[in-house]
Amino acid sequence: MLRPERIVLEGRFVRLEPLDDRHRDDLLAAAGEDPATWRYMSSDLSVGPEAWPAYLADAQRPEYVAWATVERSTGAAIGSTRFGDIAPEHERVEIGWTWIAPSRQRSAVNTEAKLLQLTYAFDTLGAGRVALKTDLRNERSQRAIERLGALREGVLRRHFRLPDGHVRDTVYYSILSDEWPAVKARLEERLNRS
Repeated sequence: MLRPERIVLEGRFVRLEPLDDRHRDDLLAAAGEDPATWRYMSSDLSVGPEAWPAYLADAQRPEYVAWATVERSTGAAIGSTRFGDIAPEHERVEIGWTWIAPSRQRSAVNTEAKLLQLTYAFDTLGAGRVALKTDLRNERSQRAIERLGALREGVLRRHFRLPDGHVRDTVYYSILSDEWPAVKARLEERLNRS
């Protein structure tokens, strides 16, 4: 597997751009739509501009490839997503740290963003496994991951501590390279209906 690079991934509805400071104002506005978006995450942009420097610094660490999710129809950044747990020697990568403004959830935006990331991982990089994970309490996220076609693998109990002190149980999902063609076809079909 090749190592992912900070490149633009573009579809009909969304463009994934390498995350940088030019996305700040849009992302702060999107993050502020509903502070509950952040209750299961390890950071919280909804608190305001003071959270941005740490968020950006974390996203730009060398072990991640982070993107701003840009809605093509408006040109506005409406969320963010990353690759992490990048291990080319094991042919694996994880998609995570994903959030989308509540006003854009359950739209073609997230489906296409994941299709772009998965296509890049499997078809360009040669991944054998793409993992996704979420907080056990985050049922909405679990349903979204399942709609992608990922297989639930299990729960890591007491996996890590969130900023509010809660020790999170983490649900892991994955898609394997031999499952990818069927997952890709379903996602493309969903987008064609959009």
